[in-house]
Amino acid sequence: MGDLTPNAQKVYETLKKLGATAEEKLKTADDVMKASQMGKGIVNNALQELQNKGYAKRVARQKSAGYFIIK
Repeated sequence: MGDLTPNAQKVYETLKKLGATAEEKLKTADDVMKASQMGKGIVNNALQELQNKGYAKRVARQKSAGYFIIK
C-alpha cells in the first residue's frame, strides 16, 4: 500500500470500512464521498488510481458504477 497516494489510501480505507469487499457489496462514488468527507473529483481520481493499481474493481450498472476492493 506504500505505492498509493494519501487520497487513494483514504478512499481504500473508506471502502473497507463500508464493507465493499465483494461484488455483491458494491458502493458508489457518492457513498465513498459522503463517508470519507472528500470532494467528488478527489474521490473519482483516487478510485481511478485504485483501479489502475489493482486494488479496486469497477462494475458498470444502469445508473451509476459500483466499486469494491479486491486486495
